[in-house]
Amino acid sequence: MYDTVDVLVTLAVGSTADYPFRVFDMSKKTGTIKYFAYVRKSSERDEKQKLSIPAQIDRLNEQFGHLDIEIIEEKGSAFKPHNRPLFAGMLERIRKKERTGLIAWHPDRLSRNEIDAGSLTYMLRMGVIEDLKLATYHFENTPEGIWMLQMALSQSQYESAKKSPAVKRGLLKKAQMGVYPAPAPIGYLNDKYAEKGSKTILPDPERFDTVRKMFDLMLGGNHNPKAVLEIATNEWGLRTKKGKPLSRSTAYTMFENPLYYGEFEYPKNSGTWYKGIHKPMITKEEYDRIQEILGKKSRPRRQKHTFAYRGPINCGSCGAMITAEKKTKRQKNGNVHHYVYYHCTKKIDPDCSEPAIEEKDLEEQIVKALRSIQIPTDFKKWALARLKEMNKKENQHRNKMQNNQRREYDACVRKLDNLIDMRAEGELTSEEFLSRKQSLTLEKQRVQDLLNDTDQRVDNWLEVAEKVLNFAEKAANIFVSASKAKNPELRKEIFSVLGSNLTLKDKKLLISWDDALFPLKAMAKEARATKDKLEPLNNVVNKGDNGDLYSQNPKLLRGLSRVRT
Repeated sequence: MYDTVDVLVTLAVGSTADYPFRVFDMSKKTGTIKYFAYVRKSSERDEKQKLSIPAQIDRLNEQFGHLDIEIIEEKGSAFKPHNRPLFAGMLERIRKKERTGLIAWHPDRLSRNEIDAGSLTYMLRMGVIEDLKLATYHFENTPEGIWMLQMALSQSQYESAKKSPAVKRGLLKKAQMGVYPAPAPIGYLNDKYAEKGSKTILPDPERFDTVRKMFDLMLGGNHNPKAVLEIATNEWGLRTKKGKPLSRSTAYTMFENPLYYGEFEYPKNSGTWYKGIHKPMITKEEYDRIQEILGKKSRPRRQKHTFAYRGPINCGSCGAMITAEKKTKRQKNGNVHHYVYYHCTKKIDPDCSEPAIEEKDLEEQIVKALRSIQIPTDFKKWALARLKEMNKKENQHRNKMQNNQRREYDACVRKLDNLIDMRAEGELTSEEFLSRKQSLTLEKQRVQDLLNDTDQRVDNWLEVAEKVLNFAEKAANIFVSASKAKNPELRKEIFSVLGSNLTLKDKKLLISWDDALFPLKAMAKEARATKDKLEPLNNVVNKGDNGDLYSQNPKLLRGLSRVRT
């Protein structure tokens, strides 16, 4: 073995610090070292360019074949500590002095994490590892050499840590594009020749049709997965790409995998689903049928439904949120009916007795609420014209206000300029200057805000009023059409405008009307009554010419003033 010498070196890392090393004097070699040659290949995507295990072994044999070597082969990532049982066993055997030398292709084959790196450098420093040889890295068993090795190992750890988030971002981006970001299942192949970042999965020409036949057998209802697997293996000769028969667990996983009908979840168990751009092998309906045959009461994942009214409504009894669920009823005659019910989540009061309400009953109440603010088209035209006249008068008042505010603003600017001159002439102390400057700056900002508010307020109220009137005129009819067209997104958008404080109590929807819509509720009723009373619908001659009638109605004039404010 080697004799040792104690060496004291100084490393400058921000400040000078003494660091003791116990290293071997290679000139006093007293025996022959036996070596472990450690070779590793990770399955991680960021290491796909690294040498394969056979290539590493060939390289090490070429350089160190004259030494007494025992090769340790391991597949796995070195990014996490305690993740490599063969590596840990090798270090333990080194501690027992079975072999005291270590060979590897590069430092990153030995470690990509701080704990394993620390173990290696400590064992080198203490002489437990007597010699380290690396095929692509020059290592000297000196204090400086060990320090440089620490730097190389730290660089490997840094590169892995940096790549990990980047790889995850890349995989997520692929999923969002509809590209399946994982190895292709049986029946598909990963496209190796597509442009990087858009490599999807393609039908496997050797196995796609055979796997499809397996699904057909399942759909027939006369075979269980085990029987289908036996037929595919023994009669059709189905094998994996590596030439091995499919395992039973693989077959069960295949029949439960939504990827075959075109959807996938990423990340796993995240609840986030994407529609793939690959060619589906089966239809969604066929997939659902197979799940029923397998005894699955529901899909492996929860179906994603868009419930138009889940979220903005609270329970009128306990205050919890109102949620929704879809129920299916099958009759003996084979008819199937689907229903959507809204009910309390009971997250505040588990014993809440608020009853559920069917969606169609809830929608009837929403339509009734929308009808209550519906206004005739000619009334909307009259109201907009009236509001524009009010806007002209407002403009005159606004101009006067703006002129006064601009004079105030200009006066503040002049005072600030004078203040700077007084300070430059030495007429003010630093404290006096800062005190007056702060006061004038605040005043200048106040006037500036008033100017901006005056412009924006006049322009905004007319725009908002027009949107409110358009909504009141058309919302009910659009909502009914969206309901017939089964468009939950549009229904939800219309419903959300009614108000933010919506509650469900005893199957009754209670609405705290939005401030902009509240005046219209009373106006709409009065406008409809005026139109119906003074202009029968069958009077085609005068239809649509009711501006004077609306102008003579004091309730409508007062209501319009409230819309203005």
